[in-house]
Amino acid sequence: MTVLPDDGLSLAAEFPDATREQWQSLVEGVLRKSGRDISGPAAEDALSTTLQDGLATRPLYTADDAPGDAGYPGFPPFTRGGRPAGGAVAGWDVRQRHTRPDPTRTNEAVLSDLENGATSLWLTVGACGVPVSGLETVLDGVYLDLAPVALDAGDAFGPAARELLRLYRERGVGRQDARGTLGADPVGQLARTGRETAGSTEEAAELAALCHREYPGLRAVTVDALPYHEAGASDAQELGCSLATGVGWLRDLTAAGLSVEAACGQLEFRYAATADQFLTIAKLRAARRLWSRVAQVCGADPAAGAQRQHAVTSSVMMTRRDPWVNMLRTTVASLAAGVGGADAVTVLPFDHALGLPDAFARRIARNTSTILLEESHLGRVIDPAGGSWYVEGLTDELAHAAWAWFQEIERAGGQRAALRDGLVGERLAATWEERAGQLARRREPITGVSEFPQLGQAPVERDAAPAAPAGGLPTVRRDEAYEALRARSDAHLAATGARPRVFLAALGPAAAHTARATFAASLFQAGGIEPVHDPVSVDASTAADAFTRSGATVACLCSSDALYAERAASVAEALKSAGARRVFLAGRPGEQRETYLRAGVDEFVAAGGDAVAVLTSVLDRMGVA
Repeated sequence: MTVLPDDGLSLAAEFPDATREQWQSLVEGVLRKSGRDISGPAAEDALSTTLQDGLATRPLYTADDAPGDAGYPGFPPFTRGGRPAGGAVAGWDVRQRHTRPDPTRTNEAVLSDLENGATSLWLTVGACGVPVSGLETVLDGVYLDLAPVALDAGDAFGPAARELLRLYRERGVGRQDARGTLGADPVGQLARTGRETAGSTEEAAELAALCHREYPGLRAVTVDALPYHEAGASDAQELGCSLATGVGWLRDLTAAGLSVEAACGQLEFRYAATADQFLTIAKLRAARRLWSRVAQVCGADPAAGAQRQHAVTSSVMMTRRDPWVNMLRTTVASLAAGVGGADAVTVLPFDHALGLPDAFARRIARNTSTILLEESHLGRVIDPAGGSWYVEGLTDELAHAAWAWFQEIERAGGQRAALRDGLVGERLAATWEERAGQLARRREPITGVSEFPQLGQAPVERDAAPAAPAGGLPTVRRDEAYEALRARSDAHLAATGARPRVFLAALGPAAAHTARATFAASLFQAGGIEPVHDPVSVDASTAADAFTRSGATVACLCSSDALYAERAASVAEALKSAGARRVFLAGRPGEQRETYLRAGVDEFVAAGGDAVAVLTSVLDRMGVA
C-alpha cells in the first residue's frame, strides 16, 4: 500500500487550474452541435435561467461571484441564522396548523400531533376556525408550559389573546414559561379583507406592551407575508411587503412607548416556503439580513435585529388533482425552510387544497419534519447552504430586489397606504399574470396536473374547510387554469358517462411516434381530454375507420418530421373525411406548414405553446360546457 506524504498539498495540486474561458470554450462546442453559434460570455448567458424580480440563475459560479462576508450565525447581519447554534440543539420548531371549527375534534387532533412529533400549535381562531370560546376545550390536556401556541384570529385577535392568557393563569403556567405568538395582525387582515378594524393597531400595541412587561416568551404581533405570496407575489415582493409591514409596526409600537429593541422583540415574521428550494433558502437568509439592516437604521441594539421566522409550505403550489404529489412538494419546501434557518416550520398536509385534513394527512405532514430532523439530521448543521457561491449570490441579488420594492412602498406612504391605494394589488397582479403565462405554456410544469396527469385517478374527498377571508387581495393557485378545464371534463363525464376524447393518429413505428404521442397525450389529458391511441399506428387507408371507432371528435397526428413529410397530408385528409372537427399535428411544421394546412391540419401543438388556450378552444369546439 502506498502512503501519500502528509505535506499539506491538495490532491488537485498536480493539475493546472481551469479558467472560465476554457469552460466557456467547451460550452461553445456543445452549443455549436445544437446549431447555435455563440461564443464568449454569450455562451454562458445562453445557459442561464431567468427568474422573477430580474434575477437569473447562471450555469457557473466561482469565488469571484461571492458578494462578500455573510458574517457568523447569531451575529449581525444574521444572514447565516438568528442564533449562534442555529437549530443544532433541537432542530426547528415543528408547528402544526389546525383550522377545524369543532373544538372537540380539534382537541383530539392537537393531542395526537403533540404526542407524535409536533412541538407547537398554530390555531386558527374566530370566523375562520375554532370559536374563541372553544379555546379552553381545544387546549384541554395540553401542557401549555411545554407546547408554544401561535394564534391566528383575524379581527378577533384581542379576545383570543385574552382567552389564552386566562388559560395560562388558571392552569398555573408561570409568566416566564408561557411561549408563543398572540397573532395580532391588522395589516395582514387589511390585505386579506380590504378592511382594518378601528382600534386594532392600538389594541395590538397594548398586547405588545403587556407581553414585553410580563410575558417574555410571548410575542404579540405577526408580520404575515402569506397574503402577498398567496396573491401571486414574487419572492422579492413578499420580502418587501414584510419589511414595510415590520417598519410600520416599529413606528406604531415605539409611538405607544416601547423601545425599538422591545418593539423588534414583539414581532414574528411568517413566510412561504416553496418547492424551489434554493430561492426559499435565499429568501429566508435575505429576510434576516434585510431586517437586521432595518433595526440598525432605526438605532436598535445590534442583537435586536435577529428576525424570528415562521416558514409555511406554500398553499399556492398545492394541487387538487393528484394531491399525493403534494407530499413531494412539501418535503422539498420544508427542507428548504429548515436549511434556510427558519425557527418554526409548518408543513401543510397534502390534502390542504381539498378541505380539512384527515389524520393520515396530518401524520405525513408532521413526519416530514421528523424525518428531516431525526433521520437526515438537517438541524445538526448550522447554515448548511452558507458559503455556496450560488446561494450567497442569490441571497444578495434577492435582498437588493426586495429592498428596492420596500423603498417604493415606503415612498407610497407605507404598507397600509400601498394596500389601500392599490399599489400592492396592481403590482402583484402583474407579477401573477406573467407567471400564469409560464404555467399556461408549461414552462413551469405542474406534475400530475399540466404534466403526467391521470384522468382515471379517483378524487380525494375531504370535509369542507371554513371559508377564507375575502374582499382584499385575491388568492391564486398554480393549478387554477387547468383545474377549470378538468372541472369541465368532469361535468361532461357526469352528464354523458364519458370524457371528451382525442384520437392519436400515430404514423409509422413506435420509435418514430412515441415521443410526440406521449407529449400529445399529456397535453390533452391536462385539459381532461382522454387520448385514444388504438391502433398503435395508422396510415391513410386505416385512419378514418380507426377515428370513427375511437368515439373522438378531434384528432392529433403524432410522428417524426420525416414521416410527416411522407404521410401527414394524406392521413389528415382521411381524418377530415371521417368527420374530425379539428386535426392537430404534434410538432413544429417548418417549411411544410402550408402543405399540412391545405390537407386539413388545423393547428400545430408543440412544447412552449399556450396549452391552456389550446385546450380551452378544443373543449369549446367539442361543446363541453
